[in-house]
Formats: sequence, C-alpha cells, structure tokens
Amino acid sequence: MRAALMYGYHQPFRLEEVPVPDPGPDEALVKVAACGMCRSDYQLIDEYFAAAAPMEFPAIPGHEVAGHVAGLGSAVPNSAGLSEGDLVVVNPGWGDGTCRHCRNGNEQLCNGTGGWIGFGPPGGFAEYVAVPYRRLLAVPAAEGQKPENRAPLTDAGLTPFRGMKKLRDADKLGPGRTVVVAGIGGLGGYGVQYAKLLGGGATVVAFSRTDDKLAVARANGADHTINTRDMGSAEVQDQLESLTGRRTVDAVLDCVGSPESIALNFAILEPEGAIASVGLMGTKVEVPLDAIVGTELTYFGSFWGNYNDLTEVLALAAAGQIKHTITTVALDDINDRLEALGRGDVVGRQVVVFE
Repeated sequence: MRAALMYGYHQPFRLEEVPVPDPGPDEALVKVAACGMCRSDYQLIDEYFAAAAPMEFPAIPGHEVAGHVAGLGSAVPNSAGLSEGDLVVVNPGWGDGTCRHCRNGNEQLCNGTGGWIGFGPPGGFAEYVAVPYRRLLAVPAAEGQKPENRAPLTDAGLTPFRGMKKLRDADKLGPGRTVVVAGIGGLGGYGVQYAKLLGGGATVVAFSRTDDKLAVARANGADHTINTRDMGSAEVQDQLESLTGRRTVDAVLDCVGSPESIALNFAILEPEGAIASVGLMGTKVEVPLDAIVGTELTYFGSFWGNYNDLTEVLALAAAGQIKHTITTVALDDINDRLEALGRGDVVGRQVVVFE
C-alpha cells in the first residue's frame, strides 16, 4: 500500500510502498477512504508534541480517519455490529481502559499507556490501517454520508463540540448571552455551528484575522463577525458594542490557543464569564488572576472528545445539521498542503482522499 511516512522531526513526509498491515484478532482492517489534515499534523513534524507524544520512526501520522471495513480479526464479536464494507470512523483517543479517566469514559485523557492514532499507532495517511474494533464507529446510514465529510468529525468536528458542551453545562449560554468563537479554522467553522445548536438562543460572534474565514463563519450561522487583525481589546469592544449593544461577552470558545487570543478573551469577559480553550497554537498563556478571582471567571481546558461526544456529533451530521467546508487533496500533495496549514492559508479542512 502507499503511505506517507515520517522519518524524523523537521523533515517532509516520504511517500513509499509498505506492506498492508495484518489485523490482530481484536482488530479490523480499514481501507482508508479519507483522512483529515489537522494543524497538529504540521505541529507533529515541527516537534511541538515531542514531550507529550514521543514518536518512533518511521511513523505514519493521520488521526482523522474514515474508511470501509476490509477485514475482521478472528476475535471480533458479532455484537460489535461490524461487517465488511461498512463505512466507519476511528475514535482517535485510545486509552488503556484501566485508569480512572478511561473508566469514566474519557479515554482521550488516559494517564496510563494509552495513546492516539497517528501519534504512535499507525494512522490514516495510508491506504489501509489496522484498528482495534472497539475504536470504530459505524457511520449511520443517511444521504450524503461521504467519507471526506465524516473523517474531520473525529477531531475538527469533535473537539469544539466538547468545548461548547462545557460552556453550556456551566450555564454560560442562553437567551441574552453572547458567545464568541475565536479562530475560524478547521475547528472554529464547526464551533460556530455548535454555538447555534447548543447555545439556547445566545448571540454568536466569530473572531478571525482573515475575511474569507469570517465568510465561512457567517455561512455557518454566526450572527456577527469581527476581523480582529491589528485590533486591541478596546477596539474589539467598540465593535462588540456596535454589533450587540454590549462591550463584554459571557462565553468564549477559543480555537486558537495563542497568548494573544487568550489575553483578548479575558479582556472582554463579563463577570462570571467562561472560556473553553481547545486550540494549541502556543505553549503558555498568562491569565489575569485578579480578574479570575475578583469577577469569578472560569477557564476550561477541553481536549478532543470521548466516545459519547463522537456519537452525538455523528448523529447531528446524519440529521443534516452540520455543514462542512472541505477541500479534498491527493496523498501526493501532502507536503505542500501541510506547508499551507503551517502558513494559515487553509480555509476549512483539507482531507486526503483515497477513493
């Protein structure tokens, strides 16, 4: 099979022919139809995750995987409900099943020997991948269930969903509230939609530094958009006041994760406001302790999503409630497209397609 192999940090992928994997007894062989390209794939090469997820080379990255079951191991039970030919997606967080977080259902937070597909276990930048059957979710039969639209739901569509649920469950959304989605990249385009779906009537404002990305936010339901490029917090608040009648907001889903973005978020928060941070552009942020304590602000970290979160996202997609901004690319172009990701030149999600 053809695969994109990573032989070391700060090196381009090499496209090579490698053996098709033999699935173990409790695994399924998946013929990859589509694999999303995440900015974290660029960061993986750039050594951003070296401490958290050390790699053994050569490796096959790619963590947003959709494909068709091509074979089942001898120990895969009938109760798994999997048959050859089924369209499936891969739940990317592979916990060891024994730690407290795994037992609570949050395998993406495993502090044992778990990991994530494409960050160690071979990923989807290849024509086939072997996956433990418990990590597969059959895609509900519905019109328009294209693999290239389902693969990104396992990260770009999943991560902001969990973050928005945290804001909703903390009672920061609803009528008369304003929620900002900061950063309209692969995650933020979905995040705007979740703000409308889960927001209970909250006003949704999208922040980006690029007009074409703000156009995606408007198409996905944002009530207002603000291009924050070269703006300080006071200027952003002037725009907010003009658009919403208020200079503060109640909640922010931050899909950027840079120090500048987090600082802006805190500067515009209403007392008792909350931020759910899902982006990972930087490595450290400074938060205003006096404001957090004095006005009772909340800062949530939110990482990826769990099995139940993903089933909810897939159900929303099957019901036609999620729009996609997808550009399909060939495996041959993967290095050029990763460089575009690193420059921030991509609108929506790029997806490598094999069919």
